[in-house]
Amino acid sequence: MDSLSALDVFVRAAETRSFTDAGRRLSVSSSAVGKTISRLENRLGVRLFHRSTRAITLTREGELFLESCRRIFSEINKIELELSESKATPKGRLKVSLPDVGTLMMPTLHGFMREYSDIQIDAEFTDNMVDVIDGGYDAVIRSGEQSDSRLMSKRLGSYRLEVVGSPTYFARHGMPLTPEDLKLHGCLHHRYPSSGKLQRWPFTKAGSYADIELPISATVTTIEPLVSLAELGIGLACVPNFAVRRQIEEGSLIRILDEYIEHVGVFSAVWPPSQHRSPKLRAFVDYMAEHLFPNSPSQAASANRVQPRRVPAGEPSRVRPVRTGV
Repeated sequence: MDSLSALDVFVRAAETRSFTDAGRRLSVSSSAVGKTISRLENRLGVRLFHRSTRAITLTREGELFLESCRRIFSEINKIELELSESKATPKGRLKVSLPDVGTLMMPTLHGFMREYSDIQIDAEFTDNMVDVIDGGYDAVIRSGEQSDSRLMSKRLGSYRLEVVGSPTYFARHGMPLTPEDLKLHGCLHHRYPSSGKLQRWPFTKAGSYADIELPISATVTTIEPLVSLAELGIGLACVPNFAVRRQIEEGSLIRILDEYIEHVGVFSAVWPPSQHRSPKLRAFVDYMAEHLFPNSPSQAASANRVQPRRVPAGEPSRVRPVRTGV
């Protein structure tokens, strides 16, 4: 800031050809202007003005420096104007990392892109761990409460896991009435790509089915194939409710064993800390909070626009892989 102030003094003196007039415009004395110019010349190692008792004129170096200073202040004014305009209109490139669950993300993302056409989405779909800050992401959406002290966080909504099967499957194999009955059925499992482990079907921990071992008819690493296999009658699947909402409404899948399921998960948005959220980031986070889980219990809170909180101190800014239960 001191350097910019000195440049401003130089430009005023160069334009008025007078230390006195420059000082008058800047509300400082002519001697203060002269001292600033002298310090600037010493720092640059060149003479900027020819001085006489009657006037000052620019040297060749001074003329070149004046052109450079004008370009600098022009760029500063341009940046200030762009930032001022961006406060009113969310726009620009927005780099986000989203979980690999298209059934959840794509309808909401399409809606956001239609409403905010001036924002260019650069989306990465992955369940892998990402570094929010070093990766240059504006925002990351993942499941679970986040625990990085360097990140800001806002809860977007909740979901639960459900066991589903198709009417054709139940017509052939019957409908299980308890988790124990699943041992006689085809079970389709989700395998976490990061660890290779199978997702546990979350039967009530307090009951006798908490650690039940289920048969394995197939394993997949993403939601859509798991849902498709269940729809085709290959077996039963345990998936998030948002992934099968349409299928259950249309009757291509039937939900079973609800009374034995004990699971509630959450999705959160996280982003690098800043004193102020940019308009494009604010628009994205608020839109996701309002539309991603429209029937979520958390929507009552988000409707009141709860201010995002800084998450407690914890591990570095690497957001863990999504844990959607599929």
